[in-house]
Amino acid sequence: MHLNRTACLLKSWLFLGLLLGNFQIAIAQSTGILVGSVTDKITQEAIIGATVRLEDTQLGTATDVEGKFKLAGIPPKTYNVTVSYLGYVTQTRYNIVITTGNANFVNVELETDAKSLGEVTISENKSVRIASAETPLSIQNLSAQEIKANPGGNFDISRVISTLPGVGGTAASGAFRNDLLIRGGGPGENVFYLDGVEIPVINHFSTQGASGGPQGILNVSFIEDATLSTSAFNARYDNPLSAVLQLRQRDGNPERFQGNFRLSGTEAAITTEGPLSKKTTFLASARRSYLSLLFELINLPIRPDYWDFQYKVTHKFNAKTSLTILGVGAIDNFEFALPKESTAENIYIFSSNPRNKQWNYTQGFTLKHLIENGFWNLTFSRNMLDNQLDQFRENYDGQQRDESKRTLGVNSQEIENKLRFDFNKYLGNWRISAGAGLQYVKYNNKTFTNIQPEIKDSLGNIVQDAINLRFNTAIDFFKFGLFAQANRSFFNNRIALSAGIRADGNTFTSDGANLGNTISPRASLSVALTEKWKANASIGRYYRIAPYTVLGYRDENNTLVNKNVPYTYNDHYVIGLEYVPTPTLRITAEGFYKQYHNYLITTNDGISFANQGGGFGIVGNEPVRGGGKGETYGLELFVQQKLWRNFFFVGSYTYFYSRFAGVDGKLVASSWDNRHLIALTLGKKFRKNYELGVKWQFQGGSPYTPFDETASRQNYLNIGTGTFDYTRLNSQRLPNFSQLDIRIDKKWNFKKTTFDLYVDVTNLLARANPSLPSYTFKRKEDNSDFVTTDGQPIRLDGSNAIPYLLPPAAGMALPTIGFIFEF
Repeated sequence: MHLNRTACLLKSWLFLGLLLGNFQIAIAQSTGILVGSVTDKITQEAIIGATVRLEDTQLGTATDVEGKFKLAGIPPKTYNVTVSYLGYVTQTRYNIVITTGNANFVNVELETDAKSLGEVTISENKSVRIASAETPLSIQNLSAQEIKANPGGNFDISRVISTLPGVGGTAASGAFRNDLLIRGGGPGENVFYLDGVEIPVINHFSTQGASGGPQGILNVSFIEDATLSTSAFNARYDNPLSAVLQLRQRDGNPERFQGNFRLSGTEAAITTEGPLSKKTTFLASARRSYLSLLFELINLPIRPDYWDFQYKVTHKFNAKTSLTILGVGAIDNFEFALPKESTAENIYIFSSNPRNKQWNYTQGFTLKHLIENGFWNLTFSRNMLDNQLDQFRENYDGQQRDESKRTLGVNSQEIENKLRFDFNKYLGNWRISAGAGLQYVKYNNKTFTNIQPEIKDSLGNIVQDAINLRFNTAIDFFKFGLFAQANRSFFNNRIALSAGIRADGNTFTSDGANLGNTISPRASLSVALTEKWKANASIGRYYRIAPYTVLGYRDENNTLVNKNVPYTYNDHYVIGLEYVPTPTLRITAEGFYKQYHNYLITTNDGISFANQGGGFGIVGNEPVRGGGKGETYGLELFVQQKLWRNFFFVGSYTYFYSRFAGVDGKLVASSWDNRHLIALTLGKKFRKNYELGVKWQFQGGSPYTPFDETASRQNYLNIGTGTFDYTRLNSQRLPNFSQLDIRIDKKWNFKKTTFDLYVDVTNLLARANPSLPSYTFKRKEDNSDFVTTDGQPIRLDGSNAIPYLLPPAAGMALPTIGFIFEF
């Protein structure tokens, strides 16, 4: 039924697109504009007179005395833009879409050219190579257009980078979320930076103490590119165990006001930009979801609703000094509503999930100053997360508010104030960077948890006492860190070496102020074997402090029981080969091994945190201990074809193991141990500004823990879910997950505006999404009440209930139609 309806909708939309595409509108010839800048990558100074040209055309220009350029009169379509200058390596930016509605921006950093490398000749154009001396491997990059046009991506950066090697997610376990599981690590092991400012929360409805969420916050209209590092981390970044995602934003249009309005099946967004003065530009956006309307139409009982806001202001005091101010914020509300049709599945959603109100923001200021052969950055930022959770027993219609039936109540805030300074200097073939950071942290949490309800027998005698946990915590402390990194090339750049060191501390944990406990060295090596082949290797140790939800937890005696928790750390060992047969094609193969130490273990259940964090709500709000161990290891293959003859392609395959131990010290498969990850994305540009994108993803089945039948029966009516049998931890596996997405774009360029109509279909083949089993009790046919073995009302301990596992949801294709209007 769903397939037939989807097919009809698709046929209608495709017919509409073809019909509109053949209209001939009598308007004046419209052209677009390309603007940007060219700077020296080492000194960050402007390059005067650099040549900028569009490949396969006669169009080109040169940079001015400020290193800026403007190329007008460009027929609207997609180009590769090449930038060159004597003594520098030529750079190409691929897949640059020129429209009449908005000027497009390209900012390029050129590296000094090495003409003679003995027997090794360096290609004139290494644009497809993105590795650096400090991160020569385990690094990938996606351009703005690759992010915007990603099929099924919904303009969401977290979903788009899932096509990169080693990147998994919780979709394979039925969670429609953006949890990033990198090389077998958990969702709380990654850090995110926006123009050098750390952004702790990048998703709506984020899981406090971990990460992830169903929808990204960041506006892709701001993004120039995204770079993901999965090892060989630069020492300037604190707290990564699995990945660093760096997002670089462009500046606003310095010449005129422009913007775009985007409307899709789930949200509406507006972005504006322009000059505030001759030296100041701005970008600003706001977005509003209407997912609640969509879910009402398809009879889902959840009503998620969100707003997000983003801005960037750039001011240039002079040629050497600039100030960047940025902000990101979100307001989230997750409620329930009684659907038109009451089903066992809908009632289960009511009883098993908390209501969630959440808001967060990040505000950052960065002052950058150029010095001789280098530069320094001074960054101050503040971020805050406010998270409220409410859950009630017998919430069968989603509207329960009876305080006597409350099972969960959380009101929590995390606040960080950060100051960081980094100094970058180039001395001959040496590049040296060093810096320090200081953070002032506040964490508040008021929590009520009904661990078990009071149970009475038929005579009114209490046979089980209620157990409630209440605590109100407020902590504040300082975090601090130091780092240094040095890179050097040898033998005419044939060999590159990098070494770095970092140490972090805090004033809260018992031995946290001792920097000697967190010394984290790292080193990398890159060898040019031939013009097209490179061999790379890296080794490093990386530390991460426990989540604030763990550090601030208090027991029933109001004692901070987790103050002795040490930093978790892991050791990375990576080797790889890189092959670049053409300037547009890059192929890599890597092997990795990560060994974890002091991984957190829950005191109550004795299991590793590697088996938590893939759901909504909060993680770590309980007593824990350190000392856990784990390991992940595997192989990755990656192929990236940049735009060539109107075609581009990204493909990756990862085979890996992820195993962690609990209190028993036995290594077992973690919740992220999918074993196989495959992602293929291709795009094709056609005449008349049509574009086709196709993405296919495959993940091996996720491990899961079966239910404890006795405990589940006793506790279900109180907690709304089954209770796991941790003696059989992750002993079962879900079926494999696969999904095919497709997107078609058509652009119309008018004199000063552009209209982009797109059709995006997620899960085109309507494959069922494997999901974790859902434990409940059998209900009557009209779902008005539970069926019992004795015909009597159900007992609170579930002794007369009939346990029932809900069947997996049927697969469904999710088509959406939307447009982007540029003005």
